[in-house]
Amino acid sequence: MPAHNQPAHAADPVLPGFHPDPSICRVGDDYYLACSSFEYFPGVPLFHSRDLVHWRQIGNALDRPEQLRLPVSMPSSGGIYAPTLRHHDGRFWLIVTNCSEGGGNLIVTATDPAGPWSDPIWAPGVPGIDPDLAWDEDGTCWCTVAGVAQVRLDPSTGQTYGTPHKLWSGGPGAKAPEAPHLYRIGDYWYLLIAEGGTERGHGVSIARGRTPAGPFEPCPANPILTHRGTDHPVQNTGHADLVQGPDGAWWMVFLGVRPRGGTPGWHVLGRETFLAPVTWEDGWPVVGEVAPDPSALPWPLSPGPVQEQRDDFDLTELRPSWISVRDRPCELCTTKERPGWLTLRARGGSLDEPDVVFTGRRQQDLTCRARTLVDPEQGRGGLAVRLDERHHYAIEASGTDVRVIARVGSLRTVVAELSVPAGPLVLALTIADPPPPHGPCTGPDVVSLGVEQPDGTFTELAALDGRYLSTEVAGGFTGRVIGMYAAEGTVHFDWFDYEPLDR
Repeated sequence: MPAHNQPAHAADPVLPGFHPDPSICRVGDDYYLACSSFEYFPGVPLFHSRDLVHWRQIGNALDRPEQLRLPVSMPSSGGIYAPTLRHHDGRFWLIVTNCSEGGGNLIVTATDPAGPWSDPIWAPGVPGIDPDLAWDEDGTCWCTVAGVAQVRLDPSTGQTYGTPHKLWSGGPGAKAPEAPHLYRIGDYWYLLIAEGGTERGHGVSIARGRTPAGPFEPCPANPILTHRGTDHPVQNTGHADLVQGPDGAWWMVFLGVRPRGGTPGWHVLGRETFLAPVTWEDGWPVVGEVAPDPSALPWPLSPGPVQEQRDDFDLTELRPSWISVRDRPCELCTTKERPGWLTLRARGGSLDEPDVVFTGRRQQDLTCRARTLVDPEQGRGGLAVRLDERHHYAIEASGTDVRVIARVGSLRTVVAELSVPAGPLVLALTIADPPPPHGPCTGPDVVSLGVEQPDGTFTELAALDGRYLSTEVAGGFTGRVIGMYAAEGTVHFDWFDYEPLDR
């Protein structure tokens, strides 16, 4: 069923775009949230809020090469999986899995979540993915992982004690019991997990016990959150975390997607972070309406500063929202070489290569426009919408021409070409709703790529179906990232502008 005209507030995430696997903690009146980052560097974006609705990125937990190594051999959607962020004994603790060769579970700490974060403490005795940290009354730390298993851990050293033991794995036969979080609330320890896989069958279930090691009894109303088999505009709901709001009531952050178009529905922004209220009945949490209208919240909102749409690259370091593929060597990506410009020096020959020099930002809006002023005199590069090495669209410039390149699976083609005068020029792309009529085979959006003339006129060179840059086509765990890249030589970018068109 087409889903282009849903009410705006019915599907609004609090962190739109590729921000999956949220983990949240509260310190006084402040809220902090961390997300997965997979093959991108820096890793684990960190956000701050005062109202649970408006979030500002304050940094990345893994922002130094000695903290995060993602080898070229690692496939896309590998790398940094689900973190858990907690505050204990005056420090912030973050445990996360690096799912690449030579990786494993690691812990970093900080007194200020904006950083700096410590070098990693490795925990080789912690198995699997999705590690959680919880401390009991006597200070013992328990680490619970996907599966769902648990082991006692000294988070300051990474030393484990004993062997991991099984706790509870959700409903009978449930697929992929994962994302465990353990809490002491009232008289019980609650074990919150995701089950059903992170696709349309995703859900959240919970159990409780008298000790952190169980035994655990399941909630009779499990799953307490799922949209499987419904026409709700938010699907794949799962991987949740609990927190108390400013009013003392409980709230849940969780991931979800917004499929669009016909059948089966395509989501292109990745898994996003949503919010829902939680009430308690007979000692069990009951999840309320997903993505509530912010104006109806029982506390004042704190919007904070408006995010700048344009980056003129006037700072000596890139803002924390900029991400690159696998690494970001300063000699290949810098704002210091040509003041007021971003300089990219090519390494891989195209976006098809795992070591491409690419710097972008997450697409956070269903419809948007992105532009950049590029000087390709010393090389070749451009503006791209990237899902992975095998799924991307780009408008690429050399000294005398521009061309639109589409990569879909094993197919790579030059869709259009245009001769241009030598010198800097503006490359642009627009992502918009597909034109009517809409039917069962209508895609989620259309990606138009071209050049902008000096008078601001957009010359479209190609309009491409957005479904081929979706998770339903490409697979994996990420979402679209829009940014700049170098394919040959040295390419300079004077500015980058991202403009939402649907808000």
